[in-house]
Amino acid sequence: MTSIVSIQLAEGKPSVSLHEYRVAWEGKMAGTFAFKAGSTAVPMISDVAFAELLNDPYPTFKRARDMAPIVRIEAAKIMVATRYDDIVAMERDPETFSSENPQSLVNKVMGHTMMRKDGEAHQRERRAIDPSLRPGAVKSCWGPKLEAVFEDIVARFERDGEADLFQALAAPMAGRALAEVLGFQDVDWQTMAFWSQSLIDGAGNYSGDPEISRKAVEAARGVEDAIDRALPYHRANPNTSVLSSMIHAEDPHEIDQIYANIKVAVGGGLNEPRDSILTLILGLLQNPDQLERVKANPNLWPVAFEEAVRWTSPIGMYPRRVTRDIVFSGVQLRAGDQVGLCVGAANRDGSRFEDPDRFDVFREKKSHLAFGAGAHFCAGTWVSRHMVGRLVVPRLFERLPNLRLKDPDAVRIQGWVFRGPVTLPVVWGA
Repeated sequence: MTSIVSIQLAEGKPSVSLHEYRVAWEGKMAGTFAFKAGSTAVPMISDVAFAELLNDPYPTFKRARDMAPIVRIEAAKIMVATRYDDIVAMERDPETFSSENPQSLVNKVMGHTMMRKDGEAHQRERRAIDPSLRPGAVKSCWGPKLEAVFEDIVARFERDGEADLFQALAAPMAGRALAEVLGFQDVDWQTMAFWSQSLIDGAGNYSGDPEISRKAVEAARGVEDAIDRALPYHRANPNTSVLSSMIHAEDPHEIDQIYANIKVAVGGGLNEPRDSILTLILGLLQNPDQLERVKANPNLWPVAFEEAVRWTSPIGMYPRRVTRDIVFSGVQLRAGDQVGLCVGAANRDGSRFEDPDRFDVFREKKSHLAFGAGAHFCAGTWVSRHMVGRLVVPRLFERLPNLRLKDPDAVRIQGWVFRGPVTLPVVWGA
């Protein structure tokens, strides 16, 4: 849910295996950050295979951080910023590092979303959405509704004694929660997952694959139809949903704005909560001493969530366009360059976090970048923090006694632009 209005590009549930999907999709994703001539001062990492990035990007991230503020990773044909302080500086300077990109396929597939706007244009649309995602709305409205969703999902598998939590818990929870918060009335989580994948696959379709384009168009129309079906109810019954907030705001969305911003929410609103649920569970199961201390002190669950998304950031990178020639931290950049802000690397920056590769709930408290920074800081943060860190994971450990990994070697984590467990087989009971 953290990605409802913050994500630039993401993936939903694949129709092929998640491994195949991540490999194929992240390969296309590289086109979003295509390196442009003119930045010859940017050093390059050319001896890392793309598969290495998918399997474990962190050694490459460390090399990049140690090498220069901005580095080109040749295997992915992208230029990235990997240091914590540099990314914060970029996010605080949207005039130079802009979210706007007229050539973006996101605009073609989804419309001109707020994620491709800066300044007042972005803030105006953001203000229309924020009321539905504030802490008060989370506590009074979304908390009880998401609890009911969670109880229904867990009841379906808790007597089985084992499950892969990706498919049994995290994917349906993320899809159903997103549908609730957006205000859809008749859309199941599998459809949400199909729409999410198809929209984002279309947004990365730089090869012009006609089948990908067809699915993206189908998904876009499906989202628009769902919006059209829901709007009469929300017009007549103001409520805390995102759709209701859009149309009842002081400066309400026009229909094209509604279509575009709901599409980007659908595109980005599944993978981040799904993956953060699984990452938090995995981090605790791999560190049973920490798990026992957290279970003994419920106030530590939110802290554990923040550590999980720092440790393995579900959305690890998003683009910014350089608007003018500039020397940034000693590196020459040219107007038009695309730079990937690699927050997944920044969240393991050793200059900020001690022993950064370790999952440690009890590390010194410092802010991370899993929710972004600056004006585009994720508006869905409070929903995510509640759903994952206060509801789903704590309640799961209560409901499933002696929850443990079925086979630690069977756990697989995949991706680098988007990273999370793709399988999490567990058992519970005696």
